Amino acid sequence: MGRRALPKINPDVQINEHLGFVEHLEKPFDPQSLFPKRQPLELEIGSGKGHFVLQSAKRNPDRNYLGNEIAKKYARFGAYRLAKHEITNGRILSGDGLLLFREFLPDACAEDVHVYFPDPWWKERHRRRRVMQPSFIEDVYRVLAASGRLHFWTDVEQYFEETIELVAQCDRFSEPQPVEPNTPEHDMDYQTHFERRMRLNGHDVFRTKFLKV
Repeated sequence: MGRRALPKINPDVQINEHLGFVEHLEKPFDPQSLFPKRQPLELEIGSGKGHFVLQSAKRNPDRNYLGNEIAKKYARFGAYRLAKHEITNGRILSGDGLLLFREFLPDACAEDVHVYFPDPWWKERHRRRRVMQPSFIEDVYRVLAASGRLHFWTDVEQYFEETIELVAQCDRFSEPQPVEPNTPEHDMDYQTHFERRMRLNGHDVFRTKFLKV
């Protein structure tokens, strides 16, 4: 199910404070430097239009949310939404998320890492492009604070089962924990735009989370 065209952006809304680029980061990088206040940090890789970062930041003003999106036009749109709503505790970084985790994010900097509906890359020769791979799991473990959580959702059962096996092989996280779907209170009360589309069309969503041990 492909991505739909993005709505137009109001050029009068300044997004510079809400949008950064992985390629412009310098070491040592402190993700808290992107926010006006230092408070517990949550990370999302593959933010798309930024729905999760926006809604979570609005609901939890006492936490910071940093989303990553490789597609620049989607990263820009996500930052635009944050700026339009004057969100101070949400930011988007455009660029390679695996590089961000591997090279720039410091140890124990985040309470949660969120991975929602990543591309399954079906063909065997493309499997190396998957987000959920051994090196990334190790980076997530390093980046998470003590008792931090890795959240993983997908609409592909095979990818879900393979990810559970992958995390188990890492031997650094708990057994997968069940995550129950919410009952939406309004039309956009979903974790991501993709979850909304899946559930409205009657498709299964497979959810779990792992605790750092």
